[in-house]
Amino acid sequence: MSRLFGTVSRGVRAPIIKNGDDIVEVVTNSVLEASKVEGVNFHDRDVVAMTEAIVARAQGNYASIDDIATDVKNRLGGETIGVIFPIISRNRFSVCLKGIAKGAKKVVLMLSYPSDEVGNHLVSLDALDEKNVNPYTDVLTEEKFRELFGNAKHTFTGVDYVEYYRNLITEQGAECEIIFANNAKQILNYTKNVLCCDIHTRARTKRILKTAGANVVVGLDDILSAPVNGSGYNENYGLLGSNKATEDSVKLFPRNCQPIVDAIQAKLFEATGKKIEVMVYGDGAFKDPVGKIWELADPVVSPAYTDGLVGTPNELKLKYLADNDFANLSGEELKNAIKNKISEKDSTVVGQMGTTPRRLTDLIGSLCDLTSGSGDKGTPIIWIQGYFDNYTTEYKD
Repeated sequence: MSRLFGTVSRGVRAPIIKNGDDIVEVVTNSVLEASKVEGVNFHDRDVVAMTEAIVARAQGNYASIDDIATDVKNRLGGETIGVIFPIISRNRFSVCLKGIAKGAKKVVLMLSYPSDEVGNHLVSLDALDEKNVNPYTDVLTEEKFRELFGNAKHTFTGVDYVEYYRNLITEQGAECEIIFANNAKQILNYTKNVLCCDIHTRARTKRILKTAGANVVVGLDDILSAPVNGSGYNENYGLLGSNKATEDSVKLFPRNCQPIVDAIQAKLFEATGKKIEVMVYGDGAFKDPVGKIWELADPVVSPAYTDGLVGTPNELKLKYLADNDFANLSGEELKNAIKNKISEKDSTVVGQMGTTPRRLTDLIGSLCDLTSGSGDKGTPIIWIQGYFDNYTTEYKD
């Protein structure tokens, strides 16, 4: 009988990871035990992935708001600082903002609008149209924002983030002023010392500010890029990719992950004889059509992966073949014609009707993130089978 399953993504339950745990042993043993208990065999080009959170926790990669405050004060002077383009998130930015505010006398918080970088909306585009507000040119004070839009609350969380962020700043003893603008240069009317909190546009924002005459420009990726008083750190991303751990601490994005994925691949090969690809994943890259959030709040989907995950898919569009090249065929004749077309395809399908080009790690990381979730599923390890197969692939366990 022909194979009927294609890609299968399974969440693998694992122990609760703590600081100091051997993440290579935990992931390897968890997957091997799952294979034994559930009766699932390994195949070449299976993918085993682990969420960045368990890697960082095993590394003990944490920092406190005092650590953040010390670094912010050292880099920006501790007086009035501009904090621009943060995302709107209790999990991702609230504790960071506490530390930032603790390291300054005054924070001028500049929020992008109508939404943040990853799609969290403060107000709707329709509301801007109704009030004749141009987000490309208009700079709004907090007072003007309230006059126009009232106490705007998030669609899903019900939080008034303007009020929430203001309270976080003032509770740390800093003075707070909030403005709304989308041109980075506007912050220079308030202060020349700026902390850029955007993620994927940070390089451009820094360049614009430096060219426009800012005195000091740093990004979240510069804060805790080295240890502060023995804290955790990430030399590449600093505070980017961090998550709330407690009310006064954050878990940072994991560091030095490549030796981890390589070691897990080697151990799984030793145990199974199969070449299994391994990766660390964070946020997937997909968009919520209702809440409008684009999920990717991490600096990258995957900070480390084995060599077999480099590249983009090389796939043909079956529906296009069926509707065009073989529109006059049906049944077994159609099936065989499509299988032959797949077998004949080159190593690249550039110029043919193929899939939208995206990196494999971004696609697989998104699948992993959706499979594991971020709540109480207890499956921080994902085992994917059949991802690299196509309509012609057959194997039996």
